[in-house]
Order: sequence, then structure tokens, then C-alpha cells
Amino acid sequence: MTTLFISDLHLSPLRPDITDCFLDFMTTEAVHAEKLYVLGDLFEFWIGDDDNSPFNILIKDAFKALTQQGVECYFTQGNRDFLLNKRFCKETGVQLLDDHTVINIDGESVLVMHGDTLCIDDIKYQEFRAKVHQPWLQWVFNRIPLFIRQRIVKNVQDKIKAKKQHKTLTIMDVTQSEVEKVMSEKGVKRLIHGHTHRPDVHSFINHDEKMIRIVLGDWYKQGSILEYKNNKYTLHNKSFK
Repeated sequence: MTTLFISDLHLSPLRPDITDCFLDFMTTEAVHAEKLYVLGDLFEFWIGDDDNSPFNILIKDAFKALTQQGVECYFTQGNRDFLLNKRFCKETGVQLLDDHTVINIDGESVLVMHGDTLCIDDIKYQEFRAKVHQPWLQWVFNRIPLFIRQRIVKNVQDKIKAKKQHKTLTIMDVTQSEVEKVMSEKGVKRLIHGHTHRPDVHSFINHDEKMIRIVLGDWYKQGSILEYKNNKYTLHNKSFK
């Protein structure tokens, strides 16, 4: 069984190199897997399932082609695409997961998530996240005309970029105590997430048990993929052509 995990692609018409790498991955690697997990921030920003731009249709068609070939695809919302919802899933065959989902991989319970909820030291971001995840606010936003939503998102993106320049790397990383808390609550010894853009495998001891946290990489300079095959997890890169 081969299971693949990706996150933080931040797909956008402005980065055709990332898009080309992703599409190549879907047709040459993902197609041979049993399952594909996309752990958030697939898009630079998703403003609603009704945005049928040529670019969005291209990406949806890639997922539809994959699921129609029998590959199970799962998606966890990230901080850039938390508005991706049921319509996208219906059109592509992708299955939407909860923010924190425990999956079974060859008999082992593994927790998968985007990872932003682990960065609790970034108080301003957590306050922003709590606001935009309110169902009533998302309901209202999705009923605003598309062109107005695009302007709102552009304004939000500019503000996010400006604020990031003044944040320390420590604040934007996960809080270890939160990692241990969540893994204990879910009863798992392995966690896979993205968001921090720091691909690595971390081992630590919690309550006298060995825990493993695998962090996925972003796709800014190259593709980043976690592969599970033959009882082994391997992080590897995919070069842009």
C-alpha cells in the first residue's frame, strides 16, 4: 500500500511552475497510490466553491481524474482554503476531513491535520482563525458577489504578508506542549501536519512513550511529498521542470 501526503502548495495562476509540478505529480505519482491526503493550503487562497475560474477548473479536473481512477483523495482545510467545502468535494470526488482526523495506516492510528491549530503562541493568528471559522460569517461571505470577495481577499492577503514580516520564526512554529496535548487526547503516537513549511521528522518522549511528528514541506521552490510504502515513511522532493 502506498499513501501520499502533501500540503502547502499555495497553487495560484501566478506560479505556473508550482502548478506544472503538481499536475505532473498527480499523473505520474499520485495515480499509482492507494490514497492521497492533502493537508491544507492547496491554494494560495480559495474564495468559494462557486469560483469557476479556468485555473480552478484545471485543478478540480486533476482531482476528478485521479479519483475516477480509484485513488482515494482526502482534504483537510488549511488557513488559506478553509472555504473549500462540499461542492468542491462533490465535483472532484475528494473527501473532506475534520480539522483533526485520526486515520489508520497499516494498523497504526495516525493523526493528520493542517497544523495551524498547534501554533498557539501566535495569538493574533489564533484570534483571526476563530473569527473566520464562524459558520454564520462564512455563510454571509459566500453570498457576497464573487468580484467583491476577490477584493476582500486581496486586502486580507496584503495585511497577512505585512504582519508576517514582523513575526518571529518561533511564534509561527508549533508549540510543543500543544502537540503533546493533542496527541494524548487523540491517543496517537504519530502526527502528520503541514503549515510551518519546515519539513522534518521529530521524535520525542511523552508520558514515557516515543512520539513522532512528521512535518510536510511547502512547494515554493520544489515539490514536497511524504510517502508511506513498505512500512516506511519517506519525505522527498520533486524538482520543478
